[in-house]
Amino acid sequence: MAPFLETVKSFNDVPITDDGVNTVAFLEAGDGELTSLMSSVGSGAFSPVINDIQGNITKVRERHDATPSQSGTLEVLVTNEKSNKVGSATEGLMWLLRSLAFTGKSLQQAQSNPSEDLKVAFTNGYNVTLGPIHRGSGIFSIQGAIMRAAGLMFNTAIGYCPPRKSFYEKLAANPNGEPCSQEVLDKQLNDWITGLDTIITRMDKFYTKGKHGEIFKSA
Repeated sequence: MAPFLETVKSFNDVPITDDGVNTVAFLEAGDGELTSLMSSVGSGAFSPVINDIQGNITKVRERHDATPSQSGTLEVLVTNEKSNKVGSATEGLMWLLRSLAFTGKSLQQAQSNPSEDLKVAFTNGYNVTLGPIHRGSGIFSIQGAIMRAAGLMFNTAIGYCPPRKSFYEKLAANPNGEPCSQEVLDKQLNDWITGLDTIITRMDKFYTKGKHGEIFKSA
């Protein structure tokens, strides 16, 4: 893996069985997304976004740690939490998946358009993931006000995206030697994106079918 990423777990390495997505491995990969990819954006404007993601990781991890035998996979965790008439981790996981979908789609956009500014890639990623959710609540409702504030937070952060060259150089950097090649970085980043997309797609279907919420805003 690219030097900057080799100490974190890739979503491509998260085990998925008939029972679902391994909870511990998924959270480890989520932590890696915070410590590597999001921190690589390099702007303090992303701190509220990172804090929001970390808060939702904490909700899921606390539920897992409190009921490990009923939380081995994300699907089992949500199902058992629902049967116990609580939903903090279920909602936290939903928002975590939404934020991860934003990151994944943004990086997918960046990888597919090598000449595109990072700000454009993240704007496009936002518009197909979190954007419809933040804009979809009632104008005069409390929930609508909260969603508009969240939208402003994300749009402000996106406005401070670093130059594309700086972002990719940081991902490729090797503190102990030469940076990895663009070819190696592209492969590992694409694997990360693919692994995340597989999980998001699976969990979106699970949430919709079980009426637990929605990862993507329905048209």
